[in-house]
Amino acid sequence: MKNPVPVIVLAQLFGTSLWFSANSAADDLIRQWDITPADLGTLTNAVQFGFILGTLSFAITGLADRFAASRIFAVCAVFGALANAAFALFADGMDVGIPLRFAVGFSLAGVYPLGMKLVVSWVPERAGAALAQLVGMLTLGTALPHGIRLAGSSWSWQATILVSSALAGVAAALILRLGDGPHLKRRHDAPPLRLGRVVHSFSIPRFRASAFGYFGHQWELYAFWTLTPALVVISGLASPGSSALSGYAFAVIGIGALGCLAGGWWSQRLGSARVAATALALSALSCAFFPMTVAWPLWAKLGLLLLWGAAVVADSPHFSALSARACPPEIVGSALAFQNAIGFAITMLSIQLGTRWIGTWGENIAWLLLPGPIIGLIGLYPLWRPMQAPDKHAA
Repeated sequence: MKNPVPVIVLAQLFGTSLWFSANSAADDLIRQWDITPADLGTLTNAVQFGFILGTLSFAITGLADRFAASRIFAVCAVFGALANAAFALFADGMDVGIPLRFAVGFSLAGVYPLGMKLVVSWVPERAGAALAQLVGMLTLGTALPHGIRLAGSSWSWQATILVSSALAGVAAALILRLGDGPHLKRRHDAPPLRLGRVVHSFSIPRFRASAFGYFGHQWELYAFWTLTPALVVISGLASPGSSALSGYAFAVIGIGALGCLAGGWWSQRLGSARVAATALALSALSCAFFPMTVAWPLWAKLGLLLLWGAAVVADSPHFSALSARACPPEIVGSALAFQNAIGFAITMLSIQLGTRWIGTWGENIAWLLLPGPIIGLIGLYPLWRPMQAPDKHAA
């Protein structure tokens, strides 16, 4: 295929719409299930925990590199669509909802990391820019349920979630038809995929620096996405349950796609490491200033939230590109899955604390997220320090 990247990124958009589909129904779930915002954090963390166990399974066993990435992606997208649909149709409380959201998360372990591997298998020479498009679609996929809810304001929350399931089914069909790229095929002389071999990727300094930058980034990213509707309400931009809230939440999360695209373009000039460092610095500034916006006009509060939404994910594809180039090609899928597993384990703590404390912390909850980008900058320092030449090959 002449240009497979648009197919992969479109499939990523559709497949990852499963991730936060339940969060688009937050107000309805709180009312109908008689639950609290902390319970919504638990539902989100069920997805994260499923994703963690899924990525660990793929990484430690080497399955991510034993079978065609396109087939794993397609099977997992269908499985996730079915679990998501079951949540909409059959869940009537936390007891049923938690295991179904866990199943969605487990399936996403075969969608997100394998989507990255598919990009590298087709266009390794421009992995940074292509992965920027991919993560941009992940971001839009995260925001998409809020957009669907806004467009179908008269729909039930179940209908919104079912649309995400249908889109994931389309994603499976697109990737199954595309197949794998010609790169990253196992060499005949490659070492066997022994159980746990992927752990040794952390002995590679460049992989380790990229991974630790990613871990700091993850402390902030998914907690920010989970808290976005609450941050919009705290800012006074919209009231709970309003269509305006869905619109603002879609805009604040969705603008991250533009941040990813801009970072991908910029990385071709400065290199992935410096783009990631710049995004981390902007995220840190947004975290630091948000609690000080109480007296700001609404347009200024919205501007800061949009800047934060653009910066918070703009670095994500570059961690993947840097890590993919740092480790041996025969374990790229497993290494990325393992990196994801650790990163998403970190998100569980920040999500749980953020949703539990936002009622008492208010706008100060942003300071809970601030250590993430700061630690990320420190971890990534060996790759972006001023005396090092830009790593344009990682872009």
